[in-house]
Amino acid sequence: MSEILLEVKDLKKYFKVKNGMLHAVDGLSFKIEKGKTLGMVGESGCGKSTCGRTILRLHEPTSGEVLFEGKDLAKLNKEEMRDMRREMQIIFQDPFASLNPRRTVSEIIADPLYLHKVYKTKEEVHKKVLELMEVVGLAERLVNTYPHELDGGRRQRIGIARALALDPKFIVCDEPVSALDVSIQAQILNLLKQLQKDRQLTYIFITHDLSVVNYFADDILVMYLGKMVEKAPSEKLFEKPMHPYTKALLSAIPIPSIHNRPKRVLLKGEISSPINPKPGCRFAARCEYAKDECFSKSPEFLELEPEHFVACHLYK
Repeated sequence: MSEILLEVKDLKKYFKVKNGMLHAVDGLSFKIEKGKTLGMVGESGCGKSTCGRTILRLHEPTSGEVLFEGKDLAKLNKEEMRDMRREMQIIFQDPFASLNPRRTVSEIIADPLYLHKVYKTKEEVHKKVLELMEVVGLAERLVNTYPHELDGGRRQRIGIARALALDPKFIVCDEPVSALDVSIQAQILNLLKQLQKDRQLTYIFITHDLSVVNYFADDILVMYLGKMVEKAPSEKLFEKPMHPYTKALLSAIPIPSIHNRPKRVLLKGEISSPINPKPGCRFAARCEYAKDECFSKSPEFLELEPEHFVACHLYK
């Protein structure tokens, strides 16, 4: 069996708002093997990005455990967590918003190297910056340019180079291609795949685009309003989706065929509020198969087939 790099146990993140507690992430548990990719999918606002940031302790978890190589991150002090950040990095969704507009490409990539005092001389730092730029496909002539002078694809490559600067083992990719053109998306995805192969990287890949995650991820976790509704290996999930919400998401993927189009599942009804949520399945209000039990009791997250987990009262 492969080595487990990251294990999340009953992770919760609640935010205090005017009307009560907003349950952004509510009881997530999963494991990721070293060198693998877990894709997290769901509609906007379902808690994917919050989960990624809570794992890295950019948000402090309300409760639960995040074990990285057996160490509980929640128990680390400030200095220990700072050292741990060498092993864990994030690539943000919007490359323009995540880059300092007043700093050049080389200064942005060099920031983590200076913060963690990796090298003693400026020459060593500059050499490493040029090496990272070459790895992510940025020309050396761009070393003194500013983010606003570059297109979205090149900006995202800067973000990737910055994430790689400390040679991490684990990277959270928070919708890294959603702000890019389709042709550029393919380039960035291929780059991330190649980096994973070359450096044995482990990814959490957050997206709302199922066709992207099918290409990129080994396992897929489907979220709905902070809860896990289904988790399976990528091929299994696409071949045999079980949860009604997963089926609806998959039916929305455009297929370029006039003869073999699946029936589109249209979701009706109001999205439940994540603020002080009521008991029961959070998808029940929009589910065509909902019964009385769905509105009163939360379904358990059960393994119905090998490596295929579902939280739904339809399967017992």
